[in-house]
Amino acid sequence: MKISSFRTLVLGTPWRNLTYLVLETDEGLTGIGEARVLGKTHTVTEYLKDAQRHFVGHDPFDVEALYRRMTLFDFGKPGEVVHTGLALVEMACWDIIGKACGQPVYRLLGGKVRETVPAYANGWYTVERKPEDFALSARRVLDRGYKAMKFDPFGAGDLELSRQEFHRSIELIEAVFTVTKGRAEIMLEMHGRFAPHQAREIARAVEKFEPAWIEEPTRPGDIPALRSVRQHSSLPIATGERLYGMPEFRELFALGLCDVVQPDITQCGGILETKKIASTAEMHSVMTAPHNVGGIVSTMAALQLCLTLRNGKILEHFNDFADEGIKRAGSNYPEVVNGEFKAPNLPGWGIELNEDFIKEHPPRMVNGVIQDPGLQMFEKVDWAKRGQKPR
Repeated sequence: MKISSFRTLVLGTPWRNLTYLVLETDEGLTGIGEARVLGKTHTVTEYLKDAQRHFVGHDPFDVEALYRRMTLFDFGKPGEVVHTGLALVEMACWDIIGKACGQPVYRLLGGKVRETVPAYANGWYTVERKPEDFALSARRVLDRGYKAMKFDPFGAGDLELSRQEFHRSIELIEAVFTVTKGRAEIMLEMHGRFAPHQAREIARAVEKFEPAWIEEPTRPGDIPALRSVRQHSSLPIATGERLYGMPEFRELFALGLCDVVQPDITQCGGILETKKIASTAEMHSVMTAPHNVGGIVSTMAALQLCLTLRNGKILEHFNDFADEGIKRAGSNYPEVVNGEFKAPNLPGWGIELNEDFIKEHPPRMVNGVIQDPGLQMFEKVDWAKRGQKPR
């Protein structure tokens, strides 16, 4: 079997584009991949045209060789764009492999170690930055059966917070904790905002709210800053969504800088590379909770990976609260029921894209170039509304 052709489609939403890759083979099987890349959707789709020699004409079963071709053969050091393009192709290859074998992908990755995967909600706090509004939104999450939720209460914080914004952020956390205490875990997202002194102060202030983790307290890749937070806080630290490929995780493990690692399948080179990162994390007694801000395909792929992980912790999920309509981009959406995803049983991803729906919701274009809306979270204090209509 050989990959004979490919095409891309882009679904637009108010705050992120979702890119779909469809691979076709000379035996009639097709596979789909999906990725979300902020600010570079057009670049990734154009990169795939440049890099097609690395996958068109090749056997989709040869995933290791695909990784080697796309990361080594062009010589330059691969970064976010290359790893996202690679992930799109690799995910589509696994879909083809699963269909060819008549098996869901997790059975081809060592099989499942559990029947369900816990989920945590994100994208639920699309409201004013008021304690009463955050509390009401948190109650809605509980009403949908979730037992964990994550949020970033820090407005447009960058390196430091003003005293007013510091206290407002703590009030928002307290409001959510008051609702969730004894009923659900909370995770605090910091989005790599802070200088280490500010991250340390926040960590001290939120200990009483018992967060399951603080996430990306300092700039991604700033090892000395992260180490400073690690040395001054007993709170679990999660990080890794903006690291690309396994080598970039090396120091996290070697220096013991995190308790939960969060590789993003869609930006880490795909399923197999992410599984290798998770296996390395297991060797260092670190849990794995993949970052997942995608739609139907990448959520399904992350779920199938998590089913195989002995150190799998929990999986992120946006699409019950922000842009629920994107579930219509394909069939067999992996829904969260009572706070859990269940193991699927169809071959490959078990998804048929609804290409008409995707084409009916295109991204914004300017002079033939795809525009990425972005969140502008370091500039807009209300970025977390994500362009959603008030509930």
